[in-house]
Amino acid sequence: MLAPSGIHHVTAIASDPQRNIDFYAGVLGLRLVKRTVNFDDPTTYHFYFGDEIGRPGSLLTFFPWPNARRGRQGAGQAAVVSFGIVPSSVGFWLERLLKHGIEFEQPVTRFDGERVIALKDPDGLLLELISHQRVDQLEPVVDTGSEALVPAAHGIRGVYSVTLWQDGHQQTAELLTGSLGFKLAREQGSIFRYTSNDGSPGSIVDLRIVPGLWPGVSGAGTVHHVAFRADSIATQSRVRSDLEALGFNVTPPLDRDYFMSVYFREPGGVLFEIATDGPGFSIDEPAEALGRSLMLPPWLEPRRFEIQALLPNIHLPLNLPGPNA
Repeated sequence: MLAPSGIHHVTAIASDPQRNIDFYAGVLGLRLVKRTVNFDDPTTYHFYFGDEIGRPGSLLTFFPWPNARRGRQGAGQAAVVSFGIVPSSVGFWLERLLKHGIEFEQPVTRFDGERVIALKDPDGLLLELISHQRVDQLEPVVDTGSEALVPAAHGIRGVYSVTLWQDGHQQTAELLTGSLGFKLAREQGSIFRYTSNDGSPGSIVDLRIVPGLWPGVSGAGTVHHVAFRADSIATQSRVRSDLEALGFNVTPPLDRDYFMSVYFREPGGVLFEIATDGPGFSIDEPAEALGRSLMLPPWLEPRRFEIQALLPNIHLPLNLPGPNA
């Protein structure tokens, strides 16, 4: 069983790379901590948004395939990604979303007094901003440089939770509680909440039962996979062996430069990953320069000129119009 530490990162699919950066680094004010490529498709970017050094639990990453067809949320997907904000920032975010023309739903109250603002990114990915007093303990996930677009006091505090949409819950629940270190915290209607690490932000998985809903279709605006934390390669190896013993088809460990990964599909069809906490994003560029240059793994460096020629030009949104720009 994994130590109870929760979500490492969530990876989703986007279409236009610049629009993706403008929304997440611009409107939401997250820090682009790494610009690299999809190691399985080096002609496509892989963007990592996170805190100042890309700590596990702060990360939302994207494969932005230009002109990718729009996906569809449905059963068998991680359908919703939720970010944490402090309660005193709700008004700030309502105003900011309104001024930037981002459609959102008025805040509603959910589990344990959570205030939830639902919205979508430009590709239709379902997002939430969740305010709760437990978020106060976390550091802001914003670019704190001179070009910062969101004040640190109101900055997003990382991934709060993910919501899986499933036809049923029993087998997925057994995986979460048996191998991944979660426990059932509560049930509310069709939603079962599983937590690790005492239910702190970044350690929450909500399982929503949607019987009869159409199956999800992968594409722009959908989640590609959810990664859970392993504190070491030894822990990852042990969990991988446990999963294989349970009959899961688990990949060999794959070197992603910044962490080691293994992948498998959980019983409901969502692609899960077990990712190590280290070595981290500062192994190939200094912390103050994270996300400023295209970084390639050593085995792709001989192809740098070719890859750069094929990738779209991008820039950070230094002068995004709107509040706090």
